Amino acid sequence: MKISPYPTGRFKTHLEQKSAEFRDLIYQCQVSTRYFDTGEEILRQGEQLHYMYVVPVGRVSMSIIAANGRRFQLGEANCDYHIYGEMEYFTQTPCQWNVVADEHMQVDVICLQKLTDALYRNPEMMVFFASALAEDYQDSMSIYTNRLLHSISYNIAYDLLTQKQTNTLLGGFEKVNQEAERFGTSGRVYRRAVKELMDKGLICKGEQGLEILDEVALKAFLDAYE
Repeated sequence: MKISPYPTGRFKTHLEQKSAEFRDLIYQCQVSTRYFDTGEEILRQGEQLHYMYVVPVGRVSMSIIAANGRRFQLGEANCDYHIYGEMEYFTQTPCQWNVVADEHMQVDVICLQKLTDALYRNPEMMVFFASALAEDYQDSMSIYTNRLLHSISYNIAYDLLTQKQTNTLLGGFEKVNQEAERFGTSGRVYRRAVKELMDKGLICKGEQGLEILDEVALKAFLDAYE
């Protein structure tokens, strides 16, 4: 979630009016600043949460590793005062995801006990967390459902169309193996799915990665699955 409220939702007007107060509350609980190098873990899957972190600016990626060693990449986020560890803070469970710095960055460290005390004194600020976590939950479930119920080629096509039409919070990777993990598959299967879409004349490889060649045909391809 971000410190600033999302531009949608039932409480958006109220949250916008109170956003400065929420930001002040979070930063009243700051105890230090840390620097993370590229590839360093901010949160590690399976470890207890000791602090919550705010990333003012920088790129981070999130992944989870199954017992069989397979990794699923949720994607890469360009941070704008993003908060990490909020879910584990409320559930008091070990970290579910690895959150990795994809570049050298400065991170603000938030004390959990100070935050707890502040929220007891200002319970109305819980609406910020509730609204943001609800938005993030719906976005995540949409990703998981598509990955589970559709083919790799469908998911690649759908992802490209979504990123073109909307301002998505999570982006893809330059490396093929990381992109494959974002779709829950291997590099070999990912390449085969990309080739299928290219052979159909729907996409091509550009300077910035995969690009849509024929948006109308791509939409028809997706509609054929419904």
